[in-house]
Amino acid sequence: MGLGSGSRPGPPPVEVRLLRNGLGESVHRVHAVVCDQRGRLLMRAGDGQHASFIRSALKPFQAQTFVSSGALDAYGGGERAMAIACASHDGGVDKARESFQLLWRADVDISFLRCPVPKGKDSPLQHNCSGKHAAFLASCRRMGWPLEGYLELDHPVQQELCHRVAELLGLPQAELMSACDDCGAPTLKLPLSQMALLFAHLGAGSMPNLERLARSMQAHPELVAGEGRFDTELMRRGLSMLVSKGGAEGIQCIARVGEGIGLAIKVEDGAGRAKWAVALHLLKQLDWLTPTALEELEQRFLIPMEGQRLEVVGELR
Repeated sequence: MGLGSGSRPGPPPVEVRLLRNGLGESVHRVHAVVCDQRGRLLMRAGDGQHASFIRSALKPFQAQTFVSSGALDAYGGGERAMAIACASHDGGVDKARESFQLLWRADVDISFLRCPVPKGKDSPLQHNCSGKHAAFLASCRRMGWPLEGYLELDHPVQQELCHRVAELLGLPQAELMSACDDCGAPTLKLPLSQMALLFAHLGAGSMPNLERLARSMQAHPELVAGEGRFDTELMRRGLSMLVSKGGAEGIQCIARVGEGIGLAIKVEDGAGRAKWAVALHLLKQLDWLTPTALEELEQRFLIPMEGQRLEVVGELR
């Protein structure tokens, strides 16, 4: 998946400028890449091989084992269970209930959950990653794997998901670099081109388990993030053509459903406001949103507060 050869300079990163009453205050540099299911790099801005931890944008792929193990079909829950397994939710009662029901159907006690109790909350079920953790445990129950230690990299559930990600990327599993995410689960360090490739697979519709997960996220966007959050609001307006999943530290990934094309974005300084602004800017360039949907999202995500506005400069080439 080369980016070309020789000394010809590539397209520069996108810049996001925060304007206060029209005057510049802050600038964020952002790299972005568009890739197809065959791993061909179609467009980029900045460094397509810029490497970062994929963070929570990995969740749809971490949820593969929940589906492939038979846990989903054995214990029930359908699309809602898949959506909460892929979620970085807001900790609301409805999301905590979905995570609890996933555990209850699999006959797993809540005491096995190893995601932290959020500050000011009462239960690990209110952690934004509780659905992912519940799906890990349901997969372990179905496969007869130990419930203890399910976050350790050498645990069978983590080895299985690493195997599946490596397979999607066409890499030896040993080449994957991992580190502990904030919730305690492993996450992977990948170049943007590989993140985009994963999301190209997610949207391609050629792998039944990934297609089920993508459709569940579209069917229940309110579980994937929450009211007013970017992933939820984008998928609601994407006319069943987009699957969106962000991650901490400026990661945003989007799949074009049915076409096998993935978009991956990384903000160098990790600013969330910049990744949303760039995502909308690039979705406009790619013509992946209607003008009405784009206008509604820009009103919500390009104006952080009164007197401020985010301006994006640059494009994919």
